[in-house]
Amino acid sequence: MDDLHKTLNGIVENVEKVLVGKRDAIEKVLITLLCGGHVLIEDTPGVGKTSLASAFAKSISATFKRIQFNPDILPSDITGFSIYNQKTGDFEYKPGSIMSQLILADEINRTSPKTQSSLLEVMEENQVTVDGITYPLPKPFMVLATQNSVEYLGTYPLPEAQIDRFFMKISMGYPTVAEESQIISRYQYVSPLEEIRPIVDSNIIIQLQEKVKSVHVDKSLNLYIAELVGKTRLHPHVSLGASPRGSLSLFRAAQAWALYSGRDYVLPDDIKKMSVPVLHHRIIQTQESELKNISPADIINSIIENTRVPMVDYDEIK
Repeated sequence: MDDLHKTLNGIVENVEKVLVGKRDAIEKVLITLLCGGHVLIEDTPGVGKTSLASAFAKSISATFKRIQFNPDILPSDITGFSIYNQKTGDFEYKPGSIMSQLILADEINRTSPKTQSSLLEVMEENQVTVDGITYPLPKPFMVLATQNSVEYLGTYPLPEAQIDRFFMKISMGYPTVAEESQIISRYQYVSPLEEIRPIVDSNIIIQLQEKVKSVHVDKSLNLYIAELVGKTRLHPHVSLGASPRGSLSLFRAAQAWALYSGRDYVLPDDIKKMSVPVLHHRIIQTQESELKNISPADIINSIIENTRVPMVDYDEIK
């Protein structure tokens, strides 16, 4: 387990060479990658979202493509299309921009709902279907989507079905004065992205994804997860709670965090730590709670505080 911890920590530290003071965001992206999920980043322009995606791709030797979403982009631009070959008399598949291991879907909410929906199959089943033929995506595969705040002009709100397919939603935020000063110094002569080197091969990530699934989770913790997620559906400040997909995501995230922490078993604290980033975007608040400035994170934290933590015999696990 020590070697795994060093490897995973090495990936985080490698990305930190590019992004200053964003360890929490980097760790969450790594956890999502280990779980085979996708990340939604909502933040202001210029805080390093593209650099985060590019640094991750280089750190794991993954192929990387950036898709700039706009009102003119079509679903076929993403998934690909079939074209008739006059020489062979057959239709040939021309891969779209989604055919890569790591995808940066930049400003995803600037494109039409029709184009947004083309990502639903991609994100859920890691495949695309064109003219009735299914094409698998390369492994490992992850979408890092960025979106502008809903108050920005020219944005289309993402539907609940698509938001629910994102494993986590994170925000990077502005750096502190000291961090920004360090950023300026790092970029004085050359971008750190040009000097970053791979830490692992992408095939290692596939092996680590399988390793995550073998992390032990006590049955009492399964019930604990189900109780936490179930209470989001009954909370007075919530009009629509998290789905069973949220429970499965929280379960897997806790396993990945335990592995990242150097353990082969899950603690209740792992579940608590992953609850907000995994669940908060899956909750739709009531208008009254929004007027009172109650955030989804506040709701989830109150649920955690009012839910009994199960007792687990960790000596027996070890």
